[in-house]
Amino acid sequence: MTAYTTQMDAARKGIVTEQMKIVAAKEQMEVKELTALMAEGKVVIPANKVHTALSPEAVGMKCRTKINVNLGVSKDQNNYEEELQKVQNAISMKAEAIMDLSNFGKTREFRRRLVGMSTAMIGTVPMYDAVGMVEKDLKDISVEEFFSVVEQHAADGVDFMTIHCGMNRKTAERIKANPRLTNIVSRGGSLLFAWMEMNDRENPFYEHYERLLDICETYDVTLSLGDACRPGCTHDATDAAQIEELITLGELTRRAWERNVQVMIEGPGHMVLTEIAANMKLEKRLCHNAPFYVLGPLVTDIAPGYDHITSAIGGAVAGSCGADFLCYVTPAEHLRLPDVNDVREGIIAARIAAHAADLAKGIPGAQAWDDAMSKARVDVDFETMISLAVDPVKAREYYESSTPECEGTCTMCGKMCPARTMKKILAGEDVSIR
Repeated sequence: MTAYTTQMDAARKGIVTEQMKIVAAKEQMEVKELTALMAEGKVVIPANKVHTALSPEAVGMKCRTKINVNLGVSKDQNNYEEELQKVQNAISMKAEAIMDLSNFGKTREFRRRLVGMSTAMIGTVPMYDAVGMVEKDLKDISVEEFFSVVEQHAADGVDFMTIHCGMNRKTAERIKANPRLTNIVSRGGSLLFAWMEMNDRENPFYEHYERLLDICETYDVTLSLGDACRPGCTHDATDAAQIEELITLGELTRRAWERNVQVMIEGPGHMVLTEIAANMKLEKRLCHNAPFYVLGPLVTDIAPGYDHITSAIGGAVAGSCGADFLCYVTPAEHLRLPDVNDVREGIIAARIAAHAADLAKGIPGAQAWDDAMSKARVDVDFETMISLAVDPVKAREYYESSTPECEGTCTMCGKMCPARTMKKILAGEDVSIR
């Protein structure tokens, strides 16, 4: 018989799991410090008991900023083989998490294949799957059927699930009383809001929260408390509905911890740069320092086609101010389902943002990576520069696409390369630029 139910339960009992040992080594952290943070809920290791292919990662305080890759089919774009290619790319490009947001077709078959092959942690939003799985209109789905979908996802090995528990009837009324420019932009949140309105009932995941915790505890699923009221534009940021929901999420966090269920909090969204730091502080205060998982935030609304950039700007600032987990955004955001190349661009942008945040937070190993790159540059060592690049493939393509006259330089400076000049002159050699 297992001596613990969840990773949090193990940490509180002083039991060091295999996942903790792996994570401590990755984070360059003492196991004792890691378990103390986990016992307090400040760090989570999303690791479903069924997901045996997982290479575990930690999300939270004093840990590297992690990134998540969203993928999955829709009714209009449902090529599962292309989605599997995205999965393989995400893993090879060192994304720590993959969320399957499929909402059409054989979702369970794909989800099982994903869990079976993925070393990255897997997340889902069961609400997306509910309509297709039970084959009913949204209004007619029962509470029992909602929970059957959640249980199926847990049984399939999903490591964390986004559930929009915090949007209760009180928050819904707040939304109606304080009109927004973009209403509710969370897909799962909008579906739950619609179900509540059409049936004149409470959010089933809020009303029957203990039942949800039962499932999470059984499989050790980390509960990612969704932000149904996240701002969908800079105009709506930090409004009454967003804060109302965040307060509720803080209360639900404490209830989950009482059951040893690991929790992450999801956050904005869209907001201007000057609001990001305050939002990170609010989440940490109201949700008791639970790990914070943010979508972006996107710092402007005027760049469709470039929202991987607007997101990376906000993500770097958010991470430096305490966000622990960045959900990538691709160039296709707001326009279409991302293709394989969009996913690649989104991953790189998010990884840059996460590393920039780690530098600011002083995460072990972050500065050493930058220093190694700087050393390669001063040595005019292009092979080492390329190998250290966040995207070595693209770095090599650029370097080899334009051949310099002088070997060991690039076509930007040629013989005027300052690194080459200083290397030669400090070695006592003459410098010729003709």
